[in-house]
Amino acid sequence: MDTEQRDNNSQRDHKKGIPGLIDKTVSSTYDDLMTIIEAKLELIRIDLTEKVALVGALLILLVVFMIGTAYFITSVALLVGELLGHPFLGYFAISLFFISIFAFFTKFRPDLLKNFIHKILLSANDYRK
Repeated sequence: MDTEQRDNNSQRDHKKGIPGLIDKTVSSTYDDLMTIIEAKLELIRIDLTEKVALVGALLILLVVFMIGTAYFITSVALLVGELLGHPFLGYFAISLFFISIFAFFTKFRPDLLKNFIHKILLSANDYRK
C-alpha cells in the first residue's frame, strides 16, 4: 500500500505544478467557451422566434387586408354599377382599372414597381442602423 500511496501523492504533486495549472486553465477555458456558445445559441433561438412571430403576424395582417380590399373593391364596383345603371358596368369599369394598372407596370414601367419594392425591403432591413 505504500507504493500506491506514493503513486497517488506523486500524481497529486504532479497536478499541483505547472501541468496542473495548465490543465485547470484549459478546462476552465473550455467550460467558459461552451457557456458562451450555449448563450449565443440561446440568443439566436430567441431572435429567430421573434422573427418567425413577426412574419406570422404580418401574414395574418396581410390576409385580413386582402379580404378587406376584396370587399372594398366589390363595394366600389357595385357603387359604380349603381351610378351607371347596370351592376355589370361597375364590375367592368373596376376590371378595366386593374387591367390598366397591370399593363402600366408590365409594359410601360416594369422597373418602377421592382424599384419601389426594393426600396421598401431595404428600409425594412435598415431598422438596426
